[in-house]
Amino acid sequence: MNWSGLEGLLSGVNKYSTAFGRIWLSMVFVFRVMVFVVAAQRVWGDESKDFVCNTRQPGCTNICYDHIFPISHIRLWALQLIFVTCPSFMVMAHVKLREGKDSKYMELHEGSHLYANPGKKRGGLWWTYLLSLVFKAGFDIAFLYILYRIYHGYDLPRLSKCSLEPCPNTVDCFISRPTEKKIFMLFMVTSSALCILMCFAEMIYLVGKRISKVIRVSQENKRLLFAEQHELTNMAPPRSQYRRTDPTLNDSQMSLHKMDKRREAAITTTL
Repeated sequence: MNWSGLEGLLSGVNKYSTAFGRIWLSMVFVFRVMVFVVAAQRVWGDESKDFVCNTRQPGCTNICYDHIFPISHIRLWALQLIFVTCPSFMVMAHVKLREGKDSKYMELHEGSHLYANPGKKRGGLWWTYLLSLVFKAGFDIAFLYILYRIYHGYDLPRLSKCSLEPCPNTVDCFISRPTEKKIFMLFMVTSSALCILMCFAEMIYLVGKRISKVIRVSQENKRLLFAEQHELTNMAPPRSQYRRTDPTLNDSQMSLHKMDKRREAAITTTL
């Protein structure tokens, strides 16, 4: 499997992610992909070769191995990593679709843009991103449940009993390095659980941010509507309509000023 190619593709998705999404991607590659490639494959490389049962009956060892290991841990984790990382490509595909629409819109409308930022998580892209988080968390939970059901818990016993045909009777079978394999299995299970928690944290962050934005816009609209409905009116005529008497005028000037006011009033009455 070409994990470097998968890493290159997911790195392109990383720039459209939130801080929680970047932490999730780092956890996937550091604690899951790197451990899977570097250590886990070597630890489980001898599970079939060094699986031993205390019988020489032909076919008994193979049947018991198939019964104890219905599916290899390595192949199960490889499928899990593929299914968990694939929903991120939904976001990239949606962004590329927006960029294509924006380029066509620019050609038809002389350079104006349909999307100011195609990678902005608004509208349909917000729902696509949220749906990708649901898929990632759902796949991780499903694979953890499958692993638990197949192996009856997250444990590898040192001794396994097998009485299937063509075994002559109940035989004892032994797994090579069971403690080491158990440690790696618990590490992978814990990493998956942390990734699930990170997905839920990112979903809560996105939904909470959207709710706070809706509340803020609603309050702003109510404030503007209240201001329009209760617009202030002038309770008194402006001060410019009143004539002010200069306090520095002397008595003769004051009398002349009063005579001018009476004359203006007489003219107004005549009109």
